[in-house]
Amino acid sequence: MTPTKSQRQRSSPGERLKLGWDVLVIVLVIANLALLLFDSLYLVTPLREAFASLAPQLQRLYQQNVREHFFAIDLAFVSIFVLDVLLGWIVAIAERRYHRWFFYPFVHWYDVLGCIPLAGFRWLRVLRVVALLHRLQRLGLIEVRRWYLFGVVHKYYNILLEELSDRVAVRLIGSVQDEIRRSNTLSQRLSDEVLAPRKEQLVDEIAQRLEAGLNDIYTDNRALIARYISALVGRTLQESPEIQRLQRLPMGRQLSEAMDQTLSDLAGRLIHEAVGGLRSPEFSQLLRRATDSGMDILMVADTRSERITEQVLIETLELLKEQIATKRWQQRYD
Repeated sequence: MTPTKSQRQRSSPGERLKLGWDVLVIVLVIANLALLLFDSLYLVTPLREAFASLAPQLQRLYQQNVREHFFAIDLAFVSIFVLDVLLGWIVAIAERRYHRWFFYPFVHWYDVLGCIPLAGFRWLRVLRVVALLHRLQRLGLIEVRRWYLFGVVHKYYNILLEELSDRVAVRLIGSVQDEIRRSNTLSQRLSDEVLAPRKEQLVDEIAQRLEAGLNDIYTDNRALIARYISALVGRTLQESPEIQRLQRLPMGRQLSEAMDQTLSDLAGRLIHEAVGGLRSPEFSQLLRRATDSGMDILMVADTRSERITEQVLIETLELLKEQIATKRWQQRYD
């Protein structure tokens, strides 16, 4: 079997050395963070007294050997972390990993700041563990996504992110609704700044859709339209007094039926020719003029149109707020 790229990298002595160093740094960072956490808890008086009562000998050893020399012990860890930063910087320069040689400390700012032996910066060393775990994941040595802890953190991270983004979106939409309520010229601005610059495109699009729609309606319902015309012509002739008198004459019924058929055929042909004319340039021009006139009427803003526009926008945004407020993470994790 041909070895993969990550396997070939791990098989080289240089990569094995870097890997071993990364694992050592992870162990040291975890040990240092555990020491920081324990020392932070030790400074809490009730916890320190409880520790002394449960393990007095161990408490005295910690106080004498660790607590009183805590800064020196932390400096020992820091010296190794500084060495790790310098070695990583040298390797990055040798491999030409970044565009400029001095980019490394800016890219790995958390490593640099974590080396500062102050309480506010020490906890940045957690990010060093995350970065090294990501490197081991990339090399294929570990599969973080299968870890139970990763699944828990990823789940609640997604929940937190969704809740925050939903609250921000709802707050933003509410601000937009307030702005719409305060505005007195919204319809006029929509007309002047949104519709007017795109009037020609809108007119062409509407006219084309109407033209295609009329043609499709006739094509799909041609037989029904023919029956309707025939029934309409027949009913009109039956109700006509002149046709009724004609039917009382000899051969009158045959003449009325012939007239019914002739008029039905004539009306059907007229409609067919009229629909055929929908594809003519003259009808297209007429339709565009009618649409253009309709757009001019719609673009005239008045008090009533202002209220309607405002209400439509507010209700639309309200529906959007309700949709955003739906807790989809509950549906995913139920």
